Amino acid sequence: MEFWLLVVGAVVFYYVIKAMAKPSKQQVQKSNSSSSENKIRVTMTTSSHDDDEELATFNISYGYNEVKSKNKTPGKWIKSGESIVIKGQTITSGNFYFGGTLSSLDGYGTEASLVDDSLNIENKPSSFEDESLGYWPKFISLTPNGRGAYLSWLSGNRNDPETPFGYVFIYFYGLERRITIDSIKQAVDDTEFKSLFDEILRLKSIYGGSRSFSNYSTRLLEIMCILRPHVVSHPELEKAPQRDSLLFKHRLATTVNAGKPVPAELALAWIRFYPDYNLKKPAQRCDYEFSQMFTRLYNKKYGDGIVVKPNKTRLIIEYYPASSSLRSLSLPQQDLPDPSNLKAPVNKLITIADECTAALDAYSRYLAKPDTSQTDIEAILLLPDELSDLGATLGLGKFIKWADEAISIKKGLVDFEEFWTYTKLPLPANINKKESELIQNLLQKVGYGVAPDIRYHHAKVSADGKLVLFHGGHGKYFEPSKAFSEMGMVLRLGAMVATIDSHVNQAELNLLTQLIDHDTNLSPTEKQSLHAYLVWRLNTSSNITGLKARLDTLGKTEKAAVSRILVGVAMADGKIDQEEIKQLEKLYTLLGLDKALVTGDIHEISSNKAGSRPSSPRSESITPASTVFKLDESILAIHESETKDVQSMLGAIFVEDEPVDESKVTTNIDEEFGIDKQHSALFESLIRKNRWAREEVEALCRDSGLMVSGALETINDWSFDKVDAAVLEEDGDTIYVDQEIVKEIEG
Repeated sequence: MEFWLLVVGAVVFYYVIKAMAKPSKQQVQKSNSSSSENKIRVTMTTSSHDDDEELATFNISYGYNEVKSKNKTPGKWIKSGESIVIKGQTITSGNFYFGGTLSSLDGYGTEASLVDDSLNIENKPSSFEDESLGYWPKFISLTPNGRGAYLSWLSGNRNDPETPFGYVFIYFYGLERRITIDSIKQAVDDTEFKSLFDEILRLKSIYGGSRSFSNYSTRLLEIMCILRPHVVSHPELEKAPQRDSLLFKHRLATTVNAGKPVPAELALAWIRFYPDYNLKKPAQRCDYEFSQMFTRLYNKKYGDGIVVKPNKTRLIIEYYPASSSLRSLSLPQQDLPDPSNLKAPVNKLITIADECTAALDAYSRYLAKPDTSQTDIEAILLLPDELSDLGATLGLGKFIKWADEAISIKKGLVDFEEFWTYTKLPLPANINKKESELIQNLLQKVGYGVAPDIRYHHAKVSADGKLVLFHGGHGKYFEPSKAFSEMGMVLRLGAMVATIDSHVNQAELNLLTQLIDHDTNLSPTEKQSLHAYLVWRLNTSSNITGLKARLDTLGKTEKAAVSRILVGVAMADGKIDQEEIKQLEKLYTLLGLDKALVTGDIHEISSNKAGSRPSSPRSESITPASTVFKLDESILAIHESETKDVQSMLGAIFVEDEPVDESKVTTNIDEEFGIDKQHSALFESLIRKNRWAREEVEALCRDSGLMVSGALETINDWSFDKVDAAVLEEDGDTIYVDQEIVKEIEG
């Protein structure tokens, strides 16, 4: 331990001595070695147990001694493009000092970058290096071989990243002097100044892997932006300043001094610069997203920006050069405040930065997982709402274009399978809660709505079915009104009638469309959603899943109102055929009405007469020839009127379930499942297999005292109430169990 303390102490002592102009002869002695290498001998005394003195000597190399040059030619700057031959090597790119005399700024020694052709120079490739490339290398202190290697690099393209950094720094020292001394004396015009700026950028792109070179070149670029802002600029340096950034401090100072608000990009740079605040992991990992969100929240809260009152602390531009020849460099100063360390304004910015960091946390954690990307659908869905538009730039541009074309050309009607390809996920066998939420969230991110939306339309799409897209969507805080739900049921029933013959007549479509447009109780968003829902219903196979249970709650008057709507839609095209009559009869039966009433209702509506239902409906079928009539507004009036019958009917369908007094419940309900124990037991039996023959199910039902059709419908209605989907499906003599739905039911 004592030994290493001695080593550390020696190194610290060396730098103290080096900083002093006249080191103590008793403590530091220069070596008289024949190699002319500069060394420092540090003698330190320690005490041992026997009080004898122990001496520790360390030799620390910091370069070679300067040789004496007989060349008295004043050093001059060789400009870019100026050709010169040195020791047989032609150099055309310039940008270095050439000659015999050019002193360091502090008066000690020769300018480090001065190329003196009177010195001994041996041809060597630029890859050569030796001990003469110390920490502060100088051309005059290099060995002959080292000078030859440097000239080889200087005569080439100066772009080999494997070049020893000492040669790159010697070249950089010359650029540094040209900018910080000559340009201030106006010896450099704007054209050359811009050329030098570009050259430093080029060097940084090649040799910036060295942290030391990257830091020095960055600071020189910043000084150039301060010295001549009308000639050069570098937005990236301003956006992501280092903790000692002179450019940031100068820009902030000039903004505050002028009484101008601090713009968002400067406020963001302030957060990055401020020494007492460190950006958290989400801000570091998701730099672009963090910057975007910070800018938006800052502009939203402060408009053009916060205004900071100039403080008394003055800005001091202190430039620490890379070259040892520029130790006494001083730059012209402006009388500006230095608000960079003010706490009050920065605390406002920290509040916004922390909010952004918290909002990006889930997104950031996802991207931290292996094999993930910003373009993953899962990543896009985790973006905060404030960045939802970034989906287009993160891989959804093609999807947006496709969706816009579908809405423009096909009223938004698309195949689900084609839609799903844009998620880049495998096509699911069933669309359950997880898939439904993904669809909703994805479309909300990019500003679309979908029908059916299981939250509002009480129906869901199938993997082999269709869906309808529309602009704008429902919005984050959409709550469907009672009128919206009522109209949804009317459209569902109407579509069932309109699609009986697998062809939707324009008159039928017009009627259903007008029902939406003429309802003054619907908001514009609701109407847009219902129009999309209607398109989906008219292009999707009809079913009665979930209908019977609701329709059974209606009274005779309400059921009559429903039946009149159905007949009205069927007759909207001015004719009616046997298939439509048969379908109406099925729907009447579903309503619990006598199917024989269908023909009488057709006659009543077709004749446009008011009155009650005929007591003895005609038994004969109505042919198309006998049903010529004009619709006018009669059918539309059925919905638009405020008759108690229609309003009561619609209200009854969508009335909220009343709380049940459990003390009065006499049915044997399984508390875990929500249905009676007989159907619960049947359900538990059925889910053991994916497919059943009908006779097998009949046997199970007999054991439970149930009828097959009623039992299956009861289970499906219960399933639909729980997860908005039927769990059982009949296909001829086979009954299928949807195991995905089973998983959803069981949670």
